[in-house]
Amino acid sequence: MAASKGSSSSSHAVPSILSQRCASAEPSSIVPLLSRALHRIRSTPPRIIASPATQPRRAAVAIIIRVSPPPNAVFPAPETTEGGSPANAPAPSLTEFFQLDWVNAPGARPEILFLRRTRPDGNDGGRMSGSGPNSRETHVAFPGGKTEEGDEGGLYTAMRQTWEEIGLDLAESSYTPVGQLDDREITTSLGKRLLMILSPFVFLQLSPQTTPVDPSPGTTLHWVPLSALLPRPMGDGPRWSTVSVDASSRLAPRHSTVLRLLVRLLVGSMKFPAILIPASPYPSPSPLPENADEKVIDAKRAHVESAGPAPPLKREHSLNLRQRRSQGDETLKLWGLSLGMTLDLLAHMSPAARRGDGGATLLPPDADAELLRVPVVAPSLASVFPRFGYPDVNFWIWVFGKRYRAVIRGWEASVRAGGTNDRRINWTGSALTTFYAAVRKALVVVIVVRAILVLLGLILGGWLLLWR
Repeated sequence: MAASKGSSSSSHAVPSILSQRCASAEPSSIVPLLSRALHRIRSTPPRIIASPATQPRRAAVAIIIRVSPPPNAVFPAPETTEGGSPANAPAPSLTEFFQLDWVNAPGARPEILFLRRTRPDGNDGGRMSGSGPNSRETHVAFPGGKTEEGDEGGLYTAMRQTWEEIGLDLAESSYTPVGQLDDREITTSLGKRLLMILSPFVFLQLSPQTTPVDPSPGTTLHWVPLSALLPRPMGDGPRWSTVSVDASSRLAPRHSTVLRLLVRLLVGSMKFPAILIPASPYPSPSPLPENADEKVIDAKRAHVESAGPAPPLKREHSLNLRQRRSQGDETLKLWGLSLGMTLDLLAHMSPAARRGDGGATLLPPDADAELLRVPVVAPSLASVFPRFGYPDVNFWIWVFGKRYRAVIRGWEASVRAGGTNDRRINWTGSALTTFYAAVRKALVVVIVVRAILVLLGLILGGWLLLWR
């Protein structure tokens, strides 16, 4: 965490020139909105959730953002020493980066990195895939994974997992850690048991060229324009969809086929909101020689653990890019944890976020009406609230959702009062806990009612048969 704290000490406020630029920007200009968001993230302390003694497991992901320059962008000549060799110019600060000409040039396009993982064996190697094995949807996620013994905090975990998975060294001077989004709890399907705490860290690429990467087998990179995720008039408007998950895979024992079929018949499926993303894989490099990255990882560990500035790390092997075979017209889906973290980031980009009415446009079209009451913080919460295929299940969830609605009203009061309680109270965790408590009660009622109706139907059918 030393790298994050050290990098944020010099820019706790956005200079007036950037404020003027954001105020006068056209609605379609994404760069000023991105500047606003990253400065807010850097100056706002995240909500940190301490791991309970009964479940110490943690994980971290890296949300990597870059600004892709227009094709006709002109870059200044690199500085050289007296001997003519390239000089080690200091990396620009966050404020200086958004004042660069190529960043503000017409056609510059902010993008965010997603990964598509294909693992037929279902083993994710401890990484955060963003969904479980029970869904057949093609989805995307952020690089990251579980914290291992010896990791010096969540920031190091995110950087190590990114290096191991895609060969991208976030300790290089071409990248800067911007800050951290709020921690979030990962629970079992119905929120009954805590699995781990997830910490998302935001990184910004400072150079116009992306470092060559070396993804692990089965992983493709997708740089997605932020304009494709932002609602109008800020962006092009997201294409909302849903991801269907068989409820029996979450509620019934894995090896009980009969019980799974019964639950599937009685409860149906769960639908989670998702955003459609067109597939456009980033060119993938040829693999590194065996054990070639061990020394670089050790050097990166020393860089991350050091509290002061360190020279940028250099990859020891040049990577020749080769274009991976295109996935055709395949459409990917952003949903679950990855969607929630993305919406958290996009909420910071909303010009109206401080007034309390800018986040509602980030919600899916069929979002719960209660979530619309807290538009600033509700988008990420909406991504983990499922709707069931049977209308009566949703009705009973509403019937038993009195405590959940009380939490939402308290959250709303906190936001309208200036957010004084936001850092002290885990509103997200409280809302999830009360919501899934209502879900569990609703499912019990639905299953009992359906069982009674089936029993009455059998009795009535037998009675009719006997009288005939």
